[in-house]
Amino acid sequence: MRSPGVNTFHIGPRLTLTFALLIALILGGNGLLVWQFHIASLQTDRLTGGSQQLVAVLRLQESLVSFHQQLDELIRSKDAHRLVAEAEPLRRALLEQIRRTRSTLSHLPSETRVDPAFLPTLDAIEIALPSQLDAITDLASLGDWRVVGLRLVNEMKLLEAQTSALVRSIDKNDSDELTSAVANMNNVQRRILLLVPVAAISTFFIAAFFGWAITRRIIELRLEERIEERTRIARELHDTLLQGFMSISMQLHVAVNQLPADLPAKPLFTQIQQLTRQVIEEGRNAVRNFLSTDRDTQDLERAFSRALQELCLKDGVDCRVTVEGFPQSLHLVIRDEVYSIGREALVNSFRHSGASRIEVELKYSAKQLCVLVRDNGCGVDAHVLESGRAGHWGLSGMRERAEKIGANLKVLSRTGDGTEVELRVPGRIAFESRSSSSTANWFAGLYRRHLRHPSADM
Repeated sequence: MRSPGVNTFHIGPRLTLTFALLIALILGGNGLLVWQFHIASLQTDRLTGGSQQLVAVLRLQESLVSFHQQLDELIRSKDAHRLVAEAEPLRRALLEQIRRTRSTLSHLPSETRVDPAFLPTLDAIEIALPSQLDAITDLASLGDWRVVGLRLVNEMKLLEAQTSALVRSIDKNDSDELTSAVANMNNVQRRILLLVPVAAISTFFIAAFFGWAITRRIIELRLEERIEERTRIARELHDTLLQGFMSISMQLHVAVNQLPADLPAKPLFTQIQQLTRQVIEEGRNAVRNFLSTDRDTQDLERAFSRALQELCLKDGVDCRVTVEGFPQSLHLVIRDEVYSIGREALVNSFRHSGASRIEVELKYSAKQLCVLVRDNGCGVDAHVLESGRAGHWGLSGMRERAEKIGANLKVLSRTGDGTEVELRVPGRIAFESRSSSSTANWFAGLYRRHLRHPSADM
């Protein structure tokens, strides 16, 4: 069960924006990494396609050279029947190599730039080869072997020249592509080496952010449970023990009034009656501290003003609350602890200092909340400052509360020179949200108000 008025945890606009930026940075960094790998993949595909293209044209050139050499051997044998019989298998083998070359070109990666002269060269070989072989065999059947040899040399040199030019063109394109690929790969490598650490650091900050948020929420829940438990204890104390003491006090008052005035024991009963009233008052104060989640404590200025009005029972005591800076909304649990510490300091001033002036100063800044409680009373002995009063837990309780909320508490005092209690709470702990408006921050330094207790003017 949650205490009334306990705010749900929220991270605030700045942290939300930071979280969104970190998420965008991680997604953007991962997207850039994927894009760089995609660029590298395309470059690899182009290089692979260029290499396959070069291998295909070299195999074609090799097949043409082999075809030329075998035909030349047949012509040198000057056997027309053998030439006619073996020329056809050589032609079919060369055409099969051309078909495989076309198949290789059709299966190249889509990013490969095929040399524009490659396919026309294959078409020229396929068209010219049958007619050239027919002309050579016809001349061989006539027995004019010198003309046959010249015809073979002229025809094959033309085809080999075309394939040689194609090899040089493809080789040049591959060399240019390789140079460009090396430069692009270096750029991609540099980008990846930059993006990977950035993405890793961003991921670390995201994890740290979630860890911090979860830890903070756990602490808040524990403090909320603590407040709920304190509230429950306070109600039980009020409904049982405190009410029982009040009933005893009333019955004791009736009994004392019925005692004879000259009874020797009557002063003792009167003293017991006064002690009972004191115990009841201290119990009420303790219950009030336990129930500090009252709405009036939501405004520290109002809460301390009310506390001064309750505690200031003597005329001529100058009591005031001073606010400096621009008041900001506080976390409920922090506000309750700050109020409890400040109120304990006020109680000590009223009970023990004999001061004629008591001040509470609240200072709000972007970095911290500072609460000062000072008086011009008799001061506190150094031994009491160090170890506290015997049987009292005021100073030690204040220090424990401050330590639990991560605040810094200082008590400065010298005998006969007044006392100053200074509580500083870091802004990241105290404030629910902090305004980023420069105008508000500028006015924060000028804003100052003084509230005086009515008794101060008397």
